[in-house]
Amino acid sequence: MTAAPTTARVPRLGELLVAQGLLREHEVDAVLARQRECSRPFGALCEELFGVDPSLVEGAWVDQYRALSASFDADFAHAAPAALALVSARQAWQFRVVPLRLESDAVVLATTPSQLARAVRFAAGVLGVTAIFVVVDANELADALRHHYPIDGLDAATVRQGIRFNGNSRT
Repeated sequence: MTAAPTTARVPRLGELLVAQGLLREHEVDAVLARQRECSRPFGALCEELFGVDPSLVEGAWVDQYRALSASFDADFAHAAPAALALVSARQAWQFRVVPLRLESDAVVLATTPSQLARAVRFAAGVLGVTAIFVVVDANELADALRHHYPIDGLDAATVRQGIRFNGNSRT
């Protein structure tokens, strides 16, 4: 069951970057003005115009997404079989995702804050579907992975750290 979203305002990416001391208000205004001209992503323009490190933009984006998804319940106990069937056990553990349900033309996936950007790339590039993410802590995700996609030897520490598949380290 999904909790109804709250009406709390989610901070904009520029506000988060200002709060973190990475941009000044006038720089946010400059990025927004440029964005109106070219319709490029805000974060990409911050990187290009003001040299903001991409990992810092990604971190602010994750903070923003966490605030947005905070009002949704992961509800692992009632994960839809059709959603779970979208990924293999290997993919679920490697990309730290657990599909929860299908909503219209999208899949709702749970992941951790540290894996959100990677999970987004997986959903877009491999699954090729629109994805909505619910952000949960590593222990909660590990429990769900062990329940829905059991693989001997993989546990909460695996979710917090890297996994080795075919001799290659994955984080």
